[in-house]
Amino acid sequence: MTTRVVVTGGAGFLGSHLCERLLADGCEVLALDNFLTGSPTNVEHLMEHDGFRLRKADITDHIHVPGPVDQILHFASPASPIDYLQLPIETLKVGSIGTLHALGLAKEKGSRFLLASTSETYGDPQVHPQPETYWGHVNPVGPRGVYDEAKRYAEALTMAYRRTHNVDAAILRIFNTYGERMRPNDGRAIPTFIRQALKREPITVAGDGSQTRSVCYVSDLVEGILRLLRSDLAGPVNIGNPYELTMLELAERIKELSKSDSEIVFVPRPEDDPSVRQPDITLAKRELQWEPQVELADGLGRTIEWFRGHPELVG
Repeated sequence: MTTRVVVTGGAGFLGSHLCERLLADGCEVLALDNFLTGSPTNVEHLMEHDGFRLRKADITDHIHVPGPVDQILHFASPASPIDYLQLPIETLKVGSIGTLHALGLAKEKGSRFLLASTSETYGDPQVHPQPETYWGHVNPVGPRGVYDEAKRYAEALTMAYRRTHNVDAAILRIFNTYGERMRPNDGRAIPTFIRQALKREPITVAGDGSQTRSVCYVSDLVEGILRLLRSDLAGPVNIGNPYELTMLELAERIKELSKSDSEIVFVPRPEDDPSVRQPDITLAKRELQWEPQVELADGLGRTIEWFRGHPELVG
């Protein structure tokens, strides 16, 4: 019998890759999105697939899905600083009310539920690398708190539904992910650096560039997501690439791979910008037999080639 899956935020960067993979695995997929930061163009190539449906819906209003639902992947949320700083209330609402509605649907349908949480729940960490047992160091009243606390609340709500209503729920903590279908102007480092490099503009590195990130190519992330979804783990489980590099190193790699002559310049660092970020993936390796496979140069190369053909960068 075909597995029926609901993906909230299904027209977003990650959501669209999930829908694509689920369809390839033989699932029937209903993608829900209000197109606040996602776009129908991300799933345009899936529209002819018999098992795929895209529905415009704001899950902070309500969710009604007729028929059985086997699995729910809750990925609806602004995810880049430029988005959640411009949409603070919407970010908090989708993390709270949207998660409540998605969990309610899981309870109603008896579905396996997977919450897309984030490494941002660790804040500016005082433990490095970050294991799932670390409770985090978050500024709840800072500008980034709208995203960090929305996800922390969503985690608490997910566990409350698991404990109180026996919903088969799990929590995934996503570390920085990149790949095709990111928006060139979404404000995150990799699309920003690539856009600037391809347009021969100065590549803007925040601060002195010594802050670190660990970036994971999207296909590796999707594999980890589905292994967790199809397991009986509750989590939280870190899914990310433990290869850590500085933002200056990342800018230099992108400049080199794109064969750009852009200069690298330094700009003020955003408030509450984490100094380090690196996942401890011991749990995912042990319980899911998962670890990333795509090398940084390969993943960045694929992403740069996709950006070369993006309408905003052509011409």
